Amino acid sequence: MTTDSSRTSPSASSGGISTFKGQERALRADRLGTGGLLLSVLAATAPLMVVAGVMPTTFAVMGIVGQPLLFVLLGVVLILFSVGYAEMSRHVHNAGAFYAYISRGLGGTAGAGAALVALVAYNALQVGIYGIFGFEVSGLFATYADVEISWWIPALVAALAVGLLGWLKIDVNARVLGVLLVIEVLLVVIFDIAALADPGKEGLSLHAFNPDTLTGAGVGTALCFCIAAFLGFEQAPVYAEETSRPHVLVPRVMFFAVGGVAVFFALSSWALTVATGPAAIVGTSQKESAGLLFFLTESRLGGTFTDVLHVLFVTGMFAALLSFHNVVARYAFAMGREGLLPGAFGRTSGSSGAPGTGSLLQTVVAVVVVAAFAVADDKPAGDPTAPVLHLFTWFGNIGALGVIVLMAAASLSVVVFFVRRGAAAAQAWRLVTSALAGIALLVIAGYTVKDFEVLVGAGPGSSLSWVLPGTIGLAALAGVVLGLVLRARAPEKHARIGLGNEAFQLDKAASS
Repeated sequence: MTTDSSRTSPSASSGGISTFKGQERALRADRLGTGGLLLSVLAATAPLMVVAGVMPTTFAVMGIVGQPLLFVLLGVVLILFSVGYAEMSRHVHNAGAFYAYISRGLGGTAGAGAALVALVAYNALQVGIYGIFGFEVSGLFATYADVEISWWIPALVAALAVGLLGWLKIDVNARVLGVLLVIEVLLVVIFDIAALADPGKEGLSLHAFNPDTLTGAGVGTALCFCIAAFLGFEQAPVYAEETSRPHVLVPRVMFFAVGGVAVFFALSSWALTVATGPAAIVGTSQKESAGLLFFLTESRLGGTFTDVLHVLFVTGMFAALLSFHNVVARYAFAMGREGLLPGAFGRTSGSSGAPGTGSLLQTVVAVVVVAAFAVADDKPAGDPTAPVLHLFTWFGNIGALGVIVLMAAASLSVVVFFVRRGAAAAQAWRLVTSALAGIALLVIAGYTVKDFEVLVGAGPGSSLSWVLPGTIGLAALAGVVLGLVLRARAPEKHARIGLGNEAFQLDKAASS
């Protein structure tokens, strides 16, 4: 197995983007600053989708009043994870962040497995959102225009629009994402303030932060729901090649993102408990379901505010679709550049410098999956067995499981990477935080697999409880097999896995 000790030091590429074999083999640098990178990363968290969708579901299904405390605890775990992950980002700049880091620590074969897992997981996260997006847009048309349209029509239109934007410059996408995100966050903050100013019968109760609220069988599954709300912060290194100072900007953005998301979601979920009263939050969530937030804003902030919130709910999901699309395209670019996908994926397109072939791949996947679920949809959208809802729950949880597994593997890789470089003493505290985060993430991954039938709403004994999470296992196995084949038949390609643009610097040096 190829290890980092046999690879060229990351400092070899510190001079910038390689022009070997043309600029199309590298993403365009200096296109993102702190603000653009932060907005691109945070857009994937879709804050309004979490507050209006994930939080009520967790309260209702799991019966856990202490959801605000869960966000605090998960924030701590992810901060611990980010310490080592951020330090790794100073040494490795690659659009295939997770698999690049894992290959540097655990070898190219493990990196190939991680690459396939990342490609499947982020595709699943992105495609799953089309289900709830189409459902909500069709609801808006029915409510405000008295027009009935099938959910898959707006879903397919959105897929084509996202694909088109994927061909444009990342700074254009960052502006779109940023405007939508800022408005979305402001509206949620307004609700939070209104809820605290007009609390339920129990007043400004801090009961939701009481550790006693985390007892019961649903805590493990609630952790799975809540950690999915954080997904997005880990994408910062994916854009490292497109920043001017990745060793500074990437760690800064990750810590801003994790800390900000943890505080924002903890306070917003607390505001929900204050608005209804901690004793009533579970029952009210079960009654109102995804309409909980809108039910609470209607009485406090009026119909106009609630209408705007509905619209921003949809635009926030569109922002998340854009963000995940960009990540998938960049993973495909990195994999194509290193021989894990056909070489066409490892080239950028036209004057924009965007990973166009990867963008096209993601668009095709989205359109095919949405079309398949549309063909299978013979039930009303409100039916809990309707394919439109399966699209969201099945794919969303597959993607979340994949990213949790990748984070756990990356934590281990950080430890191995610095130990093999002889930096264990200098990086001791970072290795400890990475180990602690890795253990916690493995526990969460275990709960996710164990309770998958609950997460996707399948009945006891359903084959979905192992088929769906098995998708991630199958992707990992396929990637490892690919890595083993490359090591046996094309060792020079195997040695490049995770090197990214450095490999082309080496080619240039060898040919001169």
